[in-house]
Amino acid sequence: MDYKVFFGLASVALQVLSRGVYFGSVFRGRTRPHAFSWLIWAAISGIGFAAQVAEGAGPGSWARGFSAATCLMLAVLGYYRGEKNITRGDWLTLAAAFSAIPLWVITRTPVYSVIIVCVIDTVGYAPTVRKSWHKPAEETPFSYFISSACAACAILAVDNYTLSTWLYSAVLVVSNGAMGGLILARRSALRAAAAA
Repeated sequence: MDYKVFFGLASVALQVLSRGVYFGSVFRGRTRPHAFSWLIWAAISGIGFAAQVAEGAGPGSWARGFSAATCLMLAVLGYYRGEKNITRGDWLTLAAAFSAIPLWVITRTPVYSVIIVCVIDTVGYAPTVRKSWHKPAEETPFSYFISSACAACAILAVDNYTLSTWLYSAVLVVSNGAMGGLILARRSALRAAAAA
C-alpha cells in the first residue's frame, strides 16, 4: 500500500474515532457542543475540502470531507442538545466568520483562499473557548487531541505539497491541540481552586 493512501486512511480513521468519542459524550449528556462553532467549522471544512481536492491533495483531503459532514451533524445536534447560553460575542463571531466567506469566493489565488479559510476556522473556536472557560467539563479534550493527530496524518497523506494543500491541516494540528490543552488546563485550575 502506498504510504500516502495509508496516512489518508489513518487520518480518516482518527477522525472517525474523534467524532465517535465526541458524539458518544454528547449522547451521554457530558458534552454540550456550541452550535455556532460547529456550524462555522462545517462550512469551512467543506470549503477546505473543495480547495484541497482542487489543488491535488489526494488522500490528504479525505479527512476534511468526512469532517465537513460530521461538523454539520454536530451543528444540528448542538442546536438541540448543546450550549444554550448564546452571547452577543458568539453572534458577532458567527457574523464575522460568515462575512469573511465572500472574501474566499472572490479570492482567485489558492494560497490566499486557504489563509482566509484558516483564519475563519480559527475564529470559529471563540464560542467554544468561551463556553469551555466557564464549563470545561462540558467539552471532550481527547476528541480535540485525536483531531490534531488526524490533521497531522492528513499532512503526511498529501500528494502535491503546496502551501494550499497542507496549511489548513497544519493549522488544525495546532488549534485542536491547543483547544484540548485549554480544556484540560481549565479543569485542573478549577479543581485546584475548589480544593484551596
